[in-house]
Amino acid sequence: MIRKAIGKLIEPFKRSIRNKLILTMILLAVVPIAVITGLAADKSRQSMETEVVLTNQSNMKWTGVYLGDQFAQLNNLIYGVLISPHLNEYLANAGEEGNLSTQFTVQRNLLDTLTNLFYSAGNQIIGVEMYLAEPDKLVVINASQNDIESVSAPPEPFNTLQSDDRDFIVRTVKTQPDQFQLIRSINRFETQERIGYIALKIRWTLFDQTLDLIGRGDQQQVLIANEQGEALYLPGENNMPVALLNRIQSMDGEQGYFQTDKEYVFYNSIDPVGLRLVNIIPQSEINASALATMRFGFIVGTISAVAAVIMAVFLAWRMATPIVSLARSMQGLGLIRETEVQLSNRVDEIGLLETKLNNMSLRIKEHIKNEYSITLEKKTAELKALQAQINPHFLQNTLQMIGSMLFTKPPAECYAIIRSLSEMFRYVIRDPDHLATVKSEMNHLDNYMKIQQQRFGARLQYRVGLDESALNSPIPKLTLQPIVENAFFHGLDTKSGEWLLSVDVYGWKDTVQIRIQDNGIGMSADRLALVRSRLNGNYGQPWTSGNRIGIQNVASRIKLHFGKEGTIAIHSEPNNGTTVTVNIPMGGGNPN
Repeated sequence: MIRKAIGKLIEPFKRSIRNKLILTMILLAVVPIAVITGLAADKSRQSMETEVVLTNQSNMKWTGVYLGDQFAQLNNLIYGVLISPHLNEYLANAGEEGNLSTQFTVQRNLLDTLTNLFYSAGNQIIGVEMYLAEPDKLVVINASQNDIESVSAPPEPFNTLQSDDRDFIVRTVKTQPDQFQLIRSINRFETQERIGYIALKIRWTLFDQTLDLIGRGDQQQVLIANEQGEALYLPGENNMPVALLNRIQSMDGEQGYFQTDKEYVFYNSIDPVGLRLVNIIPQSEINASALATMRFGFIVGTISAVAAVIMAVFLAWRMATPIVSLARSMQGLGLIRETEVQLSNRVDEIGLLETKLNNMSLRIKEHIKNEYSITLEKKTAELKALQAQINPHFLQNTLQMIGSMLFTKPPAECYAIIRSLSEMFRYVIRDPDHLATVKSEMNHLDNYMKIQQQRFGARLQYRVGLDESALNSPIPKLTLQPIVENAFFHGLDTKSGEWLLSVDVYGWKDTVQIRIQDNGIGMSADRLALVRSRLNGNYGQPWTSGNRIGIQNVASRIKLHFGKEGTIAIHSEPNNGTTVTVNIPMGGGNPN
């Protein structure tokens, strides 16, 4: 079987001198370029790897230093309470039945000390808690609570400190993963016996600005883990494999990195809390430079290969044309209808063969011309459907609106409108594919509606209903936004009062239904009948008219791509609005 396949593969080169020359020229041109490209890509990847490793090691070092400073500042806040005379005074009076006024004063002083800590620490500290075992008192300070209460049993952090024989822990709040507790024990000075603890409840976002020093990319993962290999903080809510965390915790040294099959992992210790800072970079980011080099080499190789093919064809034509012409003219002449052609000047067998060959060439050219004309007409229609432009009036109005916003609106609102307009242009000109997804169309429509809502303000109410199962189905580009633009131009523009516009996407069995509904002035029965007749009679001609993409254009492109499975229906009544329903097959269907 394998020998038979190899034999069929090399058969064209055994029988044709021209093919041998072409193959030889291609190999001579492509093989050296392929080798050079591969070596250049590998060298680029190694250089990029070295640069990434050195840069990230430096970033990890300084980020760890800054994080350590932040934790040290938090520790200093706790130490400020531990050495406070008010705490010592409260401990000295605990359990003694003295003057009620004295007890109230020491409690008040302790509360004031912790309250001052809470309000002076910044808005990232959302709570302070202190537990003292001998009087079994729990002090809670936060935005909504400020008191001392008696407890029947020591809270859980105290038990952890006792059982693990530790004076300091950092742990996350399981019910609130965006927060963590910095807990330090309160020890008796003489015996170092643990008599309580003090805890700060802190938002992890306190460290986000510091973590940005690492230069987090879109595909990078940065996290903070404890000594037991548990991920305490994962910005972005990404999952981290347990085996990877265990390997990080088992590594020797305060700073380093290692490489897995898919990523580079950098780690660094955070002093003085014993945590670990981890940065995970996918290999794809490092390989991007090599891929760019390979793409460039592929372009050069393709150009060289094309040049080699042209040269090989030219040489083969000069050297083997008589033999090739005679050999090919002998095959299948009886299957071609005779046609009047210019006869050869020769009267011998070669002349007869030339005549037959010319006849064959003419028939093939006619067939190619017919097929090309049919294909060209269809492709031209498809391409014209994609060459739609944003309505220049809409663009002019949008630019004028942005100009006025620059004097009256905050920069963020102005930027949002500019970004929406930019995304609309990008969607129109990028990706030459004829089909997009329903999700992409809805995103394009959302950008258009953001501009319209900014333009018309509270007068325009816009509602969207989406069925997630239908969002990945293919649909011709620029299908929905022209229909909505049509609703503004014909239905809402001359209507007084509030404008309502809704777009709903449903998935039902094998069909995706998209319904665009407005509360505009609607259409008369005669006008509705005329529009429907144009939609039904405009099959296969997706042309634009005027400055806008008409609904006939949309209907034609849907029919062109989906055949009978793609339809557009219109329902309208005077003064009761218009509803346009687009039906396309789920997943693209099987157009005829």
